[in-house]
Amino acid sequence: MGSGKIKVEVVDIIKTKSSLKRDVFELSKERFKVLKQCIHEFINELSSEIGKEDSRLEISYKDLGDYYAQLTIAGDTLMFALHTNVFFFPDSSPHWETNYLKEKVGRGYCGTIQVYNFLADSVRYNRQEDAGYLIARLFLNSENHFFVEGKKEIGPMFNDFINDEFTEERIMDFLSAVVRHALNFELYVPNYNTVSQISLGDANSLKDNISLKTGKRLGFQFGMGDDSIEA
Repeated sequence: MGSGKIKVEVVDIIKTKSSLKRDVFELSKERFKVLKQCIHEFINELSSEIGKEDSRLEISYKDLGDYYAQLTIAGDTLMFALHTNVFFFPDSSPHWETNYLKEKVGRGYCGTIQVYNFLADSVRYNRQEDAGYLIARLFLNSENHFFVEGKKEIGPMFNDFINDEFTEERIMDFLSAVVRHALNFELYVPNYNTVSQISLGDANSLKDNISLKTGKRLGFQFGMGDDSIEA
């Protein structure tokens, strides 16, 4: 293959695939900003309501930059993370069976926003060994269409990739769903044998905070694993 033909192919890829992926990323970044604004509004509304009932409960929001945001409500902290890469559905994905993607392959490129659930104390006391759980993974394409993989009610509420758009109204619906899910799952008592021994360092650190490894055991798998999509 001549160098001239290779150069033409490279230019064509840049003009089509690379530009489209850049469009997806820039839209995802813009919508993530809107998501953070909605979180801030969501928190303000909750603070005024919950503060009247019980002032001991923490309700706070932290903007952690272009790609991260943190929402704390009572005993739970949700971390929202925008991935810096754009992903493409594999050939095995059922989404390729829809006319929506068959008509336009580029609709299969998506940015992702992941939501992790931590115990608020894990963040408050900087307990590095505590576990957080992925409770939702949102996919957004260049046309602002989206769907969500998630636990129980979260996924079925946001599974219309063909028609559903990531508007402010739907963002608020998404926030309500992930917060409700996090609050409804309790902290399980760890197995006795897993906490029957601690190191002297752990014991010393107990003087400052409860440092035994802790996390919510949600126990679920998404329909599409992390290795089901490619960068």
